[in-house]
Amino acid sequence: MAENLVILSPHFPPHYHRFWIQAKRAGGRTLGIGDTPEEALAPEVREALTDYRAVGDLHDYDALLRACGGYIQRYGRIERLESLNEYWLDTEARLRDDFNVPGPRAAEIGRVRRKSRMKEVFRAAGLPTAPGRLAHTLEEALAFAAEAGFPLIAKPDAGVGARDTHRLESEAQLAALFAAQPAEPWFLEAFVSGTLHSFDGLADRQGRPLFTTAHVFSQGILETVREGRDLFYYSLRDIPPGLEDAGLRALSAFAVRERFFHIEFFHTADGAWVPLEINLRPPGGWTTDMFNYSADADVYRAWAELLVRGESDLRYERRYHSGWCGRRRERRYAHTHNDVISRWGHHILLVETVPPVLSGPLGDTGYLFRSPSLEQLRDIARFILQPAG
Repeated sequence: MAENLVILSPHFPPHYHRFWIQAKRAGGRTLGIGDTPEEALAPEVREALTDYRAVGDLHDYDALLRACGGYIQRYGRIERLESLNEYWLDTEARLRDDFNVPGPRAAEIGRVRRKSRMKEVFRAAGLPTAPGRLAHTLEEALAFAAEAGFPLIAKPDAGVGARDTHRLESEAQLAALFAAQPAEPWFLEAFVSGTLHSFDGLADRQGRPLFTTAHVFSQGILETVREGRDLFYYSLRDIPPGLEDAGLRALSAFAVRERFFHIEFFHTADGAWVPLEINLRPPGGWTTDMFNYSADADVYRAWAELLVRGESDLRYERRYHSGWCGRRRERRYAHTHNDVISRWGHHILLVETVPPVLSGPLGDTGYLFRSPSLEQLRDIARFILQPAG
């Protein structure tokens, strides 16, 4: 039994207290370390934590070492260390090394954080990948462009989500990117045209999928953020066999154990499933709530039982399609919020105000809804996002 669980940044994202409270209920000690004073934590976060230590800056590694050391003095060995947040994966790995905690270590985290290394693993799994290369100089970038052609996608090798990701249409745009003198090389990739899907779920300690689902996105996250588009994405009741096969092969190749996973694929016109990237964390936003509502399940409890007790008896059936629509403050819509609730309230399960740091992809106000019918789910989305005029 893993009793002592250290949690980095337990207050963000705000709804992640659902993980921590379930870990506490499963019998774990939930030991938080954050950069927010304890008195400023939301009541539900305080309730979810056994203990909490505030540090001035979560980037201060020495402060994290001292906080972990204090917990060891009081409670004994740290048995798990998590944030479930992509931003802190490298920090988690370092701390696991220093305190001999099970889970991804610094020597292995690069292949799930660095786009260039991800591509190598996807290729080793026999999955088709777009041409890609690290470029340290403009000359290297131009040489790759001559081979792959435009448009190109440029992103930090260890970037988070679509942050600082660019679509480049010409040598001039490529030159302008390198003129900024980046501290690290850019990872360049040939542009792939297709529908964005994800294969998502939770793997147990042996690497077997305890829960799986799939999602389809109205457009890529890059286009959503860059162009400020409204995002609609939804879960599938039945996972396409090609996507499931590709997802399971990726899970095996990356040796995913005791973790959530979010693997993005482009489904191209010729039927190929081309992997984009893998994230060993829950999918962004409120997607874990979509997991639950689509299958009348509780993946928060399943994760907690898996982490604390080593197993979970989760049983589920994907009976619904669940969807998310994000509205933006700067846009005018044909239907008011009251109109939406009046027309579709019996299908709407959550209405959330999205924190500014997450609003780029998700919108400022999000609606989570479900239906057994995909056609009806799309009708709801069209109603919510129909522009005024």
